[in-house]
Amino acid sequence: MTFIKESAGNNSSNRLSESVGAHVLYVVAVAAFAAALPPQAYGAVSAGVVGTIGFLAIWRYGWGFLHFIRALVFRKMVFPRMREAADAAVRQEPPNAFLLVTTFRIDSAVSARVYRAVFAAALAAPGKVTVVASVVEAGDQRLIKSLFRTMCGDAKNVDLVIVRIAGTGKRDALAYGFRAIARRAPGADDVVAVIDGDSIVPPDLVWKCAGFFRLDQQVGALTTDELSEVRGRRIFQEWYSLRFAQRHTLMSSVGLSERVLTLTGRMAMFRASIICNSEFIRQVELDYIDHWRLGRFKFLTGDDKSSWFWLLRSGYKMLYVPDVVVLTIEDPPSESFISAAAMLMVRWFGNMLRTNARALALGPRRIGLFTWWAILDQRMSMWTSLVGFTLALIAGIFVSGYALLLYALWILTSRYVLTLSLLASRPRVSVFYPFLLYFNQIFGSLVKVHVTFRLDRQKWTRQKTASARVAKRPFLASNFMSAYMHCLALVAFVTVLAWSMDVLPTPKSMLFLP
Repeated sequence: MTFIKESAGNNSSNRLSESVGAHVLYVVAVAAFAAALPPQAYGAVSAGVVGTIGFLAIWRYGWGFLHFIRALVFRKMVFPRMREAADAAVRQEPPNAFLLVTTFRIDSAVSARVYRAVFAAALAAPGKVTVVASVVEAGDQRLIKSLFRTMCGDAKNVDLVIVRIAGTGKRDALAYGFRAIARRAPGADDVVAVIDGDSIVPPDLVWKCAGFFRLDQQVGALTTDELSEVRGRRIFQEWYSLRFAQRHTLMSSVGLSERVLTLTGRMAMFRASIICNSEFIRQVELDYIDHWRLGRFKFLTGDDKSSWFWLLRSGYKMLYVPDVVVLTIEDPPSESFISAAAMLMVRWFGNMLRTNARALALGPRRIGLFTWWAILDQRMSMWTSLVGFTLALIAGIFVSGYALLLYALWILTSRYVLTLSLLASRPRVSVFYPFLLYFNQIFGSLVKVHVTFRLDRQKWTRQKTASARVAKRPFLASNFMSAYMHCLALVAFVTVLAWSMDVLPTPKSMLFLP
């Protein structure tokens, strides 16, 4: 873990935006902005608008505060006991492990770093380890074999299996790798780490993760903390570091319920018997949903969501291990920040929205009330996150221009408090985080709403994998119908908020009812 932290820390150790001086300057600037507003500005907005925003703020920030408290309880009180027991279980009976790595269209320098880390973790593991490399190109195969001979040539506890497939997508790569592992007939307590081709694992990966599967037979999988090494502009570095800091808090919170909300494709470890289950393999390889309007369509991306749903439906526990850190090499898909963020969000949120409706259908009794509510919140938050912005915009146009200034002051203050809360997850935070938090809230919500009406549209940012455009589609599934329903929902959303502010006449007054 230390090696990973040092590698990622080199990217951000000298950031001026994280210095005490930068934070002091931010606070002074916000205070000066608040003092510069005339007294009449604070009374320009009606009590109804303030009350509506205040009610939603209590709900949203209360939910965020609950995650914050749960995360602290998990990391400071619950997990240390789990760690002690897991370490004892590994020492008592060393497990065997499989490390499955999928590699496609990743430059050789990154692949070399990834496989060096994988082989180092294999050599340091307490039991026998089989590295399974699922590759497409012959160049990757030669590189992997060369690194294996150099690092593991004389090692008796490390074996290498290479699976060559066509470049038809990560789901096929995983399925072929899973079947290769199944043919080796793993033991009942063996584990399988599924590692992305741009993820660098720590040397003690098996030591620190395998013991949790020995403690509880209901533990089906786990995932770990992540840090990023971003090969792009400074804004991307800030954005990814914020994203992973928020992820650490959320994962720690849901980890308290022993059911995380996703098994990230970057690195997740599974019980080997699950990986060898034919139904599990089929779900990852050929997942689909039947949508009331869009019909049946297969999932092209989101293999991690497919595996997560299978375990959730089957009643397995899914843990979060906060003291193991995986370093991910991030290559933004575009030089433009807005364009790259849009492409990534469409993929991330599409995977989420395609899966959480069927997860909700399992019900709170089956998956736990907190987990069920957290999944429901994923669907509600894309609308509630837009309420404050929309109310401020309406008030600024129809009530007073000061409404927009007051809203800006609220955003600068509240998002800075949220930024400071991330100090519980990371040693430093940036003064750019408040702006990026707000960008993620508004832009991310707009993307989620957009994707909600176009769940069948899918595209992988690295592979040439995209949903096929069918010439003749049912009218309800047509692009026109998707756009129509999207616009109708937005109009209804804005109309209800305008009614609540008395900017538009309510239906009662329009009908001249007493």
